[in-house]
Amino acid sequence: MIQAALWILYVRDQEAATRFYEAVLARAPSLHVPGMTEFPLPGGAVLGLMPEAGIKRLLGEALPDPATARGVPRAELYLRVTDALAYHRRALHAGARELSGLERRSWGDCAAYSLDPDHHVLVFASPAE
Repeated sequence: MIQAALWILYVRDQEAATRFYEAVLARAPSLHVPGMTEFPLPGGAVLGLMPEAGIKRLLGEALPDPATARGVPRAELYLRVTDALAYHRRALHAGARELSGLERRSWGDCAAYSLDPDHHVLVFASPAE
């Protein structure tokens, strides 16, 4: 039985990524120690931030070096929120780069896309009315 879901992003600079997500999520992390920062998300999930060097030390040569793939997104963090535009604007103000503004999407959400400073795709969405 799955007890919790943690989404861990590998980041170049843990402190900078923590400041970015504090500003965007408008909350402090529940854990912030060298090597891991965690932000609780609604529904019981957790967003984790781990330095690239930390995961490389942990798994060694078994893992391709995340630093060599910088700038090549392979996943997105899709967050359903009550005010997608407000979150998207906070992300842009905190240093994200806009990929696509808030638009009604074919699956029924209004969603806005950006790249966080570590080039993870960040999406804020609300149900379309």
